[in-house]
Amino acid sequence: MEYSSKRFWEIDVLRGIAIIMMIIYHLCYDLYFLGDFPIKIYSLSWTLFQRTTASLFLLLVGTSLTISYSKLKSKYQRKELFFRNLKRGIKILTWSVVITIFTFIFLSNGVILFGILHLIGVSIIISFPLLDYKYKNLALGLIVISMGVYLSNFTFDTTYLLWLGFEPNSFFSFDYFPILPWYGVVLIGIFLGNLIYPESKRRFDIPDFSGNIVSRSLSFLGKHSLKIYLIHQPIIIMLLYALGFANLSIFWI
Repeated sequence: MEYSSKRFWEIDVLRGIAIIMMIIYHLCYDLYFLGDFPIKIYSLSWTLFQRTTASLFLLLVGTSLTISYSKLKSKYQRKELFFRNLKRGIKILTWSVVITIFTFIFLSNGVILFGILHLIGVSIIISFPLLDYKYKNLALGLIVISMGVYLSNFTFDTTYLLWLGFEPNSFFSFDYFPILPWYGVVLIGIFLGNLIYPESKRRFDIPDFSGNIVSRSLSFLGKHSLKIYLIHQPIIIMLLYALGFANLSIFWI
């Protein structure tokens, strides 16, 4: 989330890496779920891979929020900054609602009610009062993560609080990232943003690899991460179906 034309190339590169990791995981997940491939997608290694990918995305959300905020707070009043932040969050939430509706119509189970895009949209909105803080966000982030880990040991009889982390009995979703614990990762990203990029300036020099083809390619993916997120799964599924690798009986089509 950067409104200035000046970008930190390493942020886009890291986001591009996260995009590739996401595509790899979803490709393997679709092969397992739709094609019955013998991929141990629920093994410890794949679970760690998936959570590392999500954590990298969410850390970058928090870091990018602080960079954007630092760039703009000298140009706009706080009220204007809030509404810019709100507009961005609502945009993400709108797309997340589209995903919920789509999965409700076309999936026989595993509807996405509060996935990572829902979490990012909410995080962008509720993080605004916290963007000036550094170590407070680190402490709060660790508390939120700890609360979420604790809650994960239980299930509950209600679905109304699943967005918060109170997972219902027999609940299954293809994409579930509740506030507890995952918002804590965003808060740690805000901490890192204020630590490494105070006042939107990198605290230390790093070698400039922004001009090589690998960095440029990864940066391109990073700059278009939302679009790629929205289209990559339909493309993967259509390709697997066209190649005969997917059994689409899971869909109501």
